[in-house]
Amino acid sequence: MLDAFDLPFVQRGLWAVLLLAVPAGLLGTWIVLRGMAFYAHATGTAAFPGLVLADGLGFAAPLGALAAAGLFAAGVVALGGRRRTGGDSLTALVLVGCLAAGVLLASDVFGSGARVDTLLFGSLLLVGPRDLVLAAIAGLLAAGGSLLLGERWLARGFDPDAARALGLRSRWPDLALAALIAFAVVASLAAVGALLVTALFIVPAATARLLTRRLRMWQWASVALAAGEGAVGLWLAVQTNAPPGAAIAVVAGAGFAVAALWRARRAVALLALVALAGCGGSAAGGDRVTVVATTTQIADFARNVAGPDARVVGLLRPNTDPHEYEPRPDDVRSTAGAGLVLVNGRGLDGWMGRVVQESGAHARVIDLGRGQRFLHWWHDPVAAQRAVAQIGRALAAADPAHAPAYRRRAAAYAGRLRVVDRDLRACLSRVAPAQRKLVTDHDAFGAFARRYGVRIVGAVIPSQSTQAQASAGDLARLARTIEREHVRAVFPETSVSPRVARAIARETGASARYTLYGDTLGPAGSKGATYLGMERANADAMVRGFTGGREGCAR
Repeated sequence: MLDAFDLPFVQRGLWAVLLLAVPAGLLGTWIVLRGMAFYAHATGTAAFPGLVLADGLGFAAPLGALAAAGLFAAGVVALGGRRRTGGDSLTALVLVGCLAAGVLLASDVFGSGARVDTLLFGSLLLVGPRDLVLAAIAGLLAAGGSLLLGERWLARGFDPDAARALGLRSRWPDLALAALIAFAVVASLAAVGALLVTALFIVPAATARLLTRRLRMWQWASVALAAGEGAVGLWLAVQTNAPPGAAIAVVAGAGFAVAALWRARRAVALLALVALAGCGGSAAGGDRVTVVATTTQIADFARNVAGPDARVVGLLRPNTDPHEYEPRPDDVRSTAGAGLVLVNGRGLDGWMGRVVQESGAHARVIDLGRGQRFLHWWHDPVAAQRAVAQIGRALAAADPAHAPAYRRRAAAYAGRLRVVDRDLRACLSRVAPAQRKLVTDHDAFGAFARRYGVRIVGAVIPSQSTQAQASAGDLARLARTIEREHVRAVFPETSVSPRVARAIARETGASARYTLYGDTLGPAGSKGATYLGMERANADAMVRGFTGGREGCAR
């Protein structure tokens, strides 16, 4: 049942949980006692502008996050000294300023999403040595701060007015506490992310408070609960292939519910050790080579080339945005046993580098985007042919016994790609070149447009990444462009929320009826369930949108 902890990447995640449990438990008691839960939750999100600057200027992300969180802490404490409004209101005020600065920097200055997925969600499965060092430093600082300033924090927490009457007027202890919380929260971002930081820093301390009132016992119980709930959540994540942060949050919430019920005498708290059946099937594929592919398109290419001779594992599911994907336990486990790893490259699946590193895999990694002009290169069937040829050669090298079969299937699939290329060109030729004006959710169709003579007028998100965000100015300029160019259709994408695209269409009188497959294939049974079907469906949707529904591609 505990064999999950034999995996190296799970062991590193466990170390991160145990190290973070110290600052989470110690500082969590002060957070609950001082009513700073919202502040602690907001601190991680307030690091956003620092991450944007780090991404845009090219320095270490933790430094940017720490700087932004430190300024956030100083701002909250400084404004709090005036005591004209409640602490939560001040925290919200400063948080809004930080978020606004981050959005402006991301949208108008650097045009970057700045790894928003990492900020929001984190991943215990991908923590590295630097993250463990930060967690250890946070623990030492939390312990030192509690020893040196604990009495002052306690006095101001129980009765701030009495503390001032006793001469404890300095705000430096409050600033130190806010700074320590900010440092510890930033240290935990890589593990659980800003959205779930509550599961480590607040819920265990709140649970422990239901069980004891003595401060020292409360602190030690909080540390123990944070460590125990983190370890159980990590184990549960591996067994169920769920995101670790979410699993820890579920376990922490369940622990709080049990403690609350026990204290309220509404139920008898019974702890039973439940042996979970089926701790995950073996990922082994017999003697076959295992090929791990990041995106749905690459997985489809690989399956067509591999046939029955190799096992292909696709990490992304249909309609899953690769820009914002959080790797799962099975992804790391599959990669650890792979003989070949296929990536899109050019930053689309940049998270895969950490997956390969943390899995300890010695597989050959093939970057199919190397040498390609566009990030979304696969939307050009000719570029797809080059990728398929690479996959065929790589499989033949990894599994020489089946090399002739791989080459034969690669050649056959390349022939089908040539047919699709011919059909798409014929279909688009039904639309006059001047009418081939494309507006999509984000800039994902450059390769398609160049291949088939389509002019990209604009995109709702003016970036090749869905992590970026359009500003009000961007949307206003896009609306004016659509009206000036007499664009007939705005095309939402299946893996991106269509709300903004539909709003732009309503404002400009364009249609938003036709949807494109941008970053991902569609689910089984849909027109875009395969790469060939996806490109045919996209061409059909474009032609219908360009012509107001009068033309389409023959099936």
